[in-house]
Amino acid sequence: MSAHRTITRTISLRRTLSLLAVVPAVVALAACGGTSSADSGKSGGAAAELRLGYFANVTHAPALIGVQDGLFAKELGDTKLTSQVFNAGPDEVEALFGGALDAAYIGPSPTINAYGQSDGDAIRIIAGAASGGAQLVVRDGIDSAADLKGATLASPQLGNTQDVALRTWLTDQGLKNSVDGGGDVTIAPTANSDVLNLFQSGQLDGAWVPEPYASRLVLDGGGHVLVDEKDLWPNGEFVTTHLIVRTEFLQQYPDTVAALLRGHVAAVQEATDDADKAKTSVNAALEAAGGKALSAAVLDRAWSELTVTYDPIASALKKSAANGVAAGTTEKKVDLKGIYDLRPLNAVLKDQSLDPVSAGGLGDE
Repeated sequence: MSAHRTITRTISLRRTLSLLAVVPAVVALAACGGTSSADSGKSGGAAAELRLGYFANVTHAPALIGVQDGLFAKELGDTKLTSQVFNAGPDEVEALFGGALDAAYIGPSPTINAYGQSDGDAIRIIAGAASGGAQLVVRDGIDSAADLKGATLASPQLGNTQDVALRTWLTDQGLKNSVDGGGDVTIAPTANSDVLNLFQSGQLDGAWVPEPYASRLVLDGGGHVLVDEKDLWPNGEFVTTHLIVRTEFLQQYPDTVAALLRGHVAAVQEATDDADKAKTSVNAALEAAGGKALSAAVLDRAWSELTVTYDPIASALKKSAANGVAAGTTEKKVDLKGIYDLRPLNAVLKDQSLDPVSAGGLGDE
């Protein structure tokens, strides 16, 4: 490994660890009832503004469709929608705790950390968004876990959902790794947009990433799948993305949350009922978010690897929490009771004669 690469990774790792260390302090400030631009609400439980975070990932399809097709704006009415694109969940959590976001599409691991670090006060999961769509893609010559000794693998960010999945799987295979760096396998937190170039240049041996980045590594980078994460879960079902809100916002602006969920359900239905239209919208949204439109082959493969759903798949959350502790990205076991509030979603589903979803005993439904 070159000195430049070592320094770059060390700086990235230290920055991420420093952000995680700051979070509890930010939580304390948020718990004191700080105000924000969205706090100037209107009567009837509607906010003046809803600030929404999401990723430029196919696994965030409901967010991409909802923004691109105007489904959120239609339901929100006079409430202004302001959206912001992130690379990974820990940065979104920091924005939520700092009062810069009201709602976010995010993976389970940073959500669990946020819930635990705030003693269950800061956030609630209000809907599912996607299952599946995450893989470990590696270069030629790596065909088993044993071949990974000495390898450098990427994950989107220390403590994000794919990072936890990678660390958990490596540990299960007897391969040492550490959040402080080193071990049998080096894990380099890397922005998703940089992974393909680093993989093609030989600076990365592989990456555990969400779609469409896994498909790009396979189709554009010549890699192959060593682990498909859905093979590690019962019936292949696990949470990749769900929708969360600040608890204070949920309590203060129930009408706005209900409107967001109506747009969310409409986006999920588009994704399941009209895949061609949905993929066109997703591609346009990815381009609008500052990226490039995906090739048809990459988009088709990415789409086939995931399931878009408003079901939060609550049954998988306890295992996600246990994985975070085992991976070393969560300091202690988190009591998940109360993390879900699915009452607003189930009210929307009932109005549309759709089946309710379950909190699995971990909250209101």
